[in-house]
Amino acid sequence: MVVTFPPLRRSRNPLVRAVSLLLGMALLGLLLLFGLAVAGVLLVGGGLWLVWRQWQLRRAMGPAPAAHASPAPDVLEGEFVVIRQDRPAAR
Repeated sequence: MVVTFPPLRRSRNPLVRAVSLLLGMALLGLLLLFGLAVAGVLLVGGGLWLVWRQWQLRRAMGPAPAAHASPAPDVLEGEFVVIRQDRPAAR
């Protein structure tokens, strides 16, 4: 099934052609402006949402530790067993 459209009957009048060209360009410009406005709203909204989420996370974690308090240790404490690959581990 082949879809065919009827042939377009373009006007021969140069004034009508110029006006239709200007209307088409104006429509394209409006669509571009609308797209840029939507993109701007999405960017600003996304940025505000990220800031809001970070603020909520920081507030949920509680107050920041004092400067004179000792930082959390970098060493994990516990009992460890070395497992060698040349002999199986028996438990």
